[in-house]
Amino acid sequence: VSTQSTGNMVTSGMQCSVQATPEQVAEATVVTLQRTVPASVVGITFLSGGQSEENATVNLDAINRYQDPGRKPWYLAFSYGRALQASVLKAWQGKPENVPAAQKELEKRAYANHMACLGKYAGDVSGASGKESLFVANHTY
Repeated sequence: VSTQSTGNMVTSGMQCSVQATPEQVAEATVVTLQRTVPASVVGITFLSGGQSEENATVNLDAINRYQDPGRKPWYLAFSYGRALQASVLKAWQGKPENVPAAQKELEKRAYANHMACLGKYAGDVSGASGKESLFVANHTY
């Protein structure tokens, strides 16, 4: 039996005047996981939590690059909604003729996040929504 968990990265509040660097997000996230998640958990998938597409990808990459004397036994990946779909939806605009452009955007975001899962994202993938904040105040499900 294996278990997987989904949660958020440890980031600065969206309205905080000083935003943490990707390296600070990585350290805070990994240390928090080390203190709270057993090694028997196979993987952790992160939600984007209102981060821009690019910030979510860069932070995931930093988390996977993070090295310390402690342990990091889990597979660390993404379970993004908005940060995977924003550029896709912007390119598509509900028009059938835009489907190929939307598919291209999805391929780019999937590739960028795949590379971030490996800790090898070079920041070379831009999308239609790129660094645009996806934060929605008082968002409810």
